[in-house]
Amino acid sequence: MATPPTILVKGAGDVATGVAKALLNSGFRVVMTEIAQPTTERRGAAFSEAVYEGEWEVEGTRAKRTVPEEIDATIAAGKIPIIVDPNAEIRHRLKPEVLVDAIMAKRNTGTKIDDAPIVIGLGPGFEAGRDVDAVIETSEGPNLGRPYYKGTAQPFHGIPCNIGGMTHERVLRAPGDGVLRTLVSIGDHVEAGQVVATVGEREVKANISGVLRGIMRDGLTVKEDHKIGDIDPRDEKERCFMVAERSVIIGEGVLEAIKVLRAKAAASRQREQPRMVKEER
Repeated sequence: MATPPTILVKGAGDVATGVAKALLNSGFRVVMTEIAQPTTERRGAAFSEAVYEGEWEVEGTRAKRTVPEEIDATIAAGKIPIIVDPNAEIRHRLKPEVLVDAIMAKRNTGTKIDDAPIVIGLGPGFEAGRDVDAVIETSEGPNLGRPYYKGTAQPFHGIPCNIGGMTHERVLRAPGDGVLRTLVSIGDHVEAGQVVATVGEREVKANISGVLRGIMRDGLTVKEDHKIGDIDPRDEKERCFMVAERSVIIGEGVLEAIKVLRAKAAASRQREQPRMVKEER
């Protein structure tokens, strides 16, 4: 039986996790990379937590912090390998068929169109045909999850995703530079005005009531006005540990792009084959 194609996913935050699960469920071998200190807010639904915890499970799928030599064994054990490799140098060893930049940095941090036979970028910062083969739309709206094979995704508009009718109100931001200290856990109910964390000597208060959907890991150093967490006004704890619908749609867009780009590559090979035969004659 042939080995399934390998896909390398840069980043292991909540959106990347949704993409990785979609790829895994479609039969691909998935390997993910992360930085040494991930700053994911939706940690309950992100494989990036495996960097700190060793292993992390999201909706029945487990990821494991792994060294390159143990990638095959980790996959054989039914887990997604997470490699601490900020520049995704592991691509030279893996030689993946597809590379997906799911860092969600709103800018290109170094991905190139020749990093793999098929290269896909999520959201703003990439141009299809120049940096990547396809860009996936990550902004809410009718185009969410749509692959672009030319051009770019919508520019970052600065408006947080609408959840329960709330956008900016549900976001927690650092009141200054300093070390984050969390006072509540992901999944806890909080009330409007409640102190949920501190940054240095300054308090971080909830603007609305609901469940703490995500917050960056305790002890991380943050910058003033940086998003450090968010509250879900729907107040349903289980949602904090589930892949968000937005991430599912983005994952579907990645699968569509892979299907289209594979078909284009196959058609190109078929066109080249008669020419090669003719030249050999």
